[in-house]
Amino acid sequence: MNRIVILCDGAFPTQPYPLHLLDTADGVVCCDGALEKLLAHQPSARPLAVVGDMDSLPQALQEAYAGVLAPESEQEHNDLTKAMRWVLQHHPEVEEITILGATGLREDHTVGNLGLLMEYTRLFQLGTRKVCMVSDYGTSFVVTDSCDLHLGEGRRISLFTADNSLNIHSTGLEWPLDGVVFDAWWKATLNRTTAPVISLHFSHPAPVLVMVD
Repeated sequence: MNRIVILCDGAFPTQPYPLHLLDTADGVVCCDGALEKLLAHQPSARPLAVVGDMDSLPQALQEAYAGVLAPESEQEHNDLTKAMRWVLQHHPEVEEITILGATGLREDHTVGNLGLLMEYTRLFQLGTRKVCMVSDYGTSFVVTDSCDLHLGEGRRISLFTADNSLNIHSTGLEWPLDGVVFDAWWKATLNRTTAPVISLHFSHPAPVLVMVD
């Protein structure tokens, strides 16, 4: 499969772009109770798997979709991470993983899930796979080294990293990142692209969360 959507049990998307990603995916993996939201949107949907501890999935749906349930009782990782692990184990050929419904409803889940995008670069062998988190308000993804990003001019953009020793030289941003010390979350937020392509040069490899709208 080329592109798989992982649907989490957060705010279900309502805007055309994330709904298009859901409707055109080669397959969908639901995190536990997200199956109810998928069926409300696509009553005839048949996900590849429903992953999690099943604590938020009604018994009737557990019985009706028993053939695709992938129960995971361990509590060291959340359902999103369990779903990522399932996709990579069962569909190693996948080229793109799009995560929907991972934000909204609970702010702690939102912050945690966005942080997990950076953690996945360490937890999993992602290689050249594209992994992004999309909501009604924007797209988030991680870069781990110097790169050019073809985002278009006039896009709002924020960057976050847990590595306060990282230095980034940038071009194509209204406020260059040169000299920014990443010792607080707000340090590289609320920026804007001033060119079709922005260039980021890292002092050393490190996971950086990029959020654009």
